Amino acid sequence: MRKLRALLGAATVALTLAGALTAASGGDTAEAAVGPVTWSDEFNGAAGTPVDGSKWNFDVGGGGFGNSELQYYTNSTNNVRQDGQGNLAITARKENPAGYQCWYGSCQYTSGRILTSGKFTQRYGRFEASIKVPKGQGIWPAFWMLGDNLGSVGWPQSGEIDIMENVGKEPNKLYGTIHGPGYSGGSAIGGNRTLSAPLGDAFHSYAVEWSPNLIVWYLDGSEYFRVTPASLGGRQWVFDHPFYLILNVAVGGNWPGSPDASTSFPQTMLVDWVRVSAWNDSTTPPPPATGNALKSNLNGKCIDIPGGTANDGARLQMYDCNGSAAQKWTPNGDGTLRALGKCMDPAGGALTNGTPIQLATCNGNPVQRFTLSGSGDLVNVSANRCVDIRDWNSANGAQLQLWDCGGTANQKWTRA
Repeated sequence: MRKLRALLGAATVALTLAGALTAASGGDTAEAAVGPVTWSDEFNGAAGTPVDGSKWNFDVGGGGFGNSELQYYTNSTNNVRQDGQGNLAITARKENPAGYQCWYGSCQYTSGRILTSGKFTQRYGRFEASIKVPKGQGIWPAFWMLGDNLGSVGWPQSGEIDIMENVGKEPNKLYGTIHGPGYSGGSAIGGNRTLSAPLGDAFHSYAVEWSPNLIVWYLDGSEYFRVTPASLGGRQWVFDHPFYLILNVAVGGNWPGSPDASTSFPQTMLVDWVRVSAWNDSTTPPPPATGNALKSNLNGKCIDIPGGTANDGARLQMYDCNGSAAQKWTPNGDGTLRALGKCMDPAGGALTNGTPIQLATCNGNPVQRFTLSGSGDLVNVSANRCVDIRDWNSANGAQLQLWDCGGTANQKWTRA
């Protein structure tokens, strides 16, 4: 969501890149978690009990948090508690029970904001929660992450990944966003999805899968947005270090506006669970000792160097998987995929739909970077397009191309 940013309003919507960067149709379903669960909270405590102090800290205060927010965050179970039914309840109330002072004077509202800073951080993986959001004009629930170097480099240099944000004036709309140097606040880069019913009518799962040079957002297992370094237009990618988790319900602020006569209180965000899974070889990994075949979900065949000859310009093809070196692709630390000592490459350095995929000498050009996401998309990072089997051809010799990611079987790959 935000640490110090301001004015995340219509400008964010205008700068949203959902149309250009959405990588899959509404029916594209995320595969299993990218690795074993490394951290979780199921909120199974007795009714009225506080959150687990070994997992969560509190932000406390009413300084507006850079957004002219109206609430005073407390550490009271009146605002943050377990409900005895397997949920965390973060409740915003129209009250001031202890004479709290906010940036605008005597506080009008209280709420809660909890975070894992100092308790748990992780670089890369799947970060997911099942949440039923509150409703009402001026209500601003969020599930998000900040870089653990915030204290040393400040915001937005630390980076911010907003997994879920909703504002009460848009009850059907989900936002996923990143903030970094040169693309924060009103210039943030984000995508969104609009449902036919308000998000607050039911629990939904909100997730990101984060790997080197790729972050993908999911709603109920369906991908709706992704970013790579190419999405930043030359600005700095700061998503390469551990982040911590935050859950909160803000009231008012520059983006949602203030509550009005239509807003009822209290308003509660229910969180059924939060789970973090490890990153592993299903997303762009560091170089393994040996390469792996890349098998198509369309035809079960593997990406192959024709004739097993490492010639520059050789057009990569699909062929029966045979375990040969011509089908062993090793992810390298610079983001390239290598076989027979050369790199997977978009022909001519082009990044448009229909660009053939070939073998070429590794040359350090960013266009040679590819990443395999947890949902099986083999993405050229510079183009933000997927490796695609041309014409859905299932025969040996079928050629490969770059194409807009659509979540289809001819663009889905697994390591073999």
